[in-house]
Amino acid sequence: MTEQISLNQTLADFQAKRALAMPADKLKISVDQRRTLVETADRNGFVKAGDVVAPFEVEEVGGETLSLGALVKDGPAVLIFFRFAGCPACNVALPYYDKHLAPDLARLGAVLVGVSPQVPEKLVEIKQRHDLSFLVATDRDNRLGRRFGILYSFDEASRRSSLESGTPIGEVTGTGTWELPMPAVVVIDRSGTVRFADVSPDWLVRTEPLDIIAAVRDIMRAAAA
Repeated sequence: MTEQISLNQTLADFQAKRALAMPADKLKISVDQRRTLVETADRNGFVKAGDVVAPFEVEEVGGETLSLGALVKDGPAVLIFFRFAGCPACNVALPYYDKHLAPDLARLGAVLVGVSPQVPEKLVEIKQRHDLSFLVATDRDNRLGRRFGILYSFDEASRRSSLESGTPIGEVTGTGTWELPMPAVVVIDRSGTVRFADVSPDWLVRTEPLDIIAAVRDIMRAAAA
């Protein structure tokens, strides 16, 4: 049996190939921005296990409003925050989660939701492109991402590059801002309490499915006991 390649190795292999075709100046902007985020992120402000989540709503790309209460009605909710539909790393990570995470969470009775600030009419593209089996929803105006302390803003070099492309990120997302969420996974139990949280300032590093599955299993064992 072939050993499964981890998500982060998959991302590293993808980026290594992509970097070969990227102009050196564009690659440097990306590398510098990710390095800055890793070095300066306010980790004390990140959402963490034990936090109680106040009620919220996100907009599923098909038009349904998803409330916290509905998401955790029958079991834990797993929120995977990603940047936007055209994000190259997100187009690696989300299909990987669909294959290696979603089936296990369904068997465990957990709800999986991919969350981005991108407006629904633009965000739906990533769900359709990969035929994702899990919910994909808009965090309008980054309200939940801001509450969870996981937002970052483009640095000056990234802003210039985005403007020069003719499609600044605020137009791409439909938010009109320079803000995006750092990749994050937040697992919330039926009481509305965060039981697992993992935030990555580097968007090329993501939470491995096995860690998420383990967290959900811990919740289910505790509930059964």
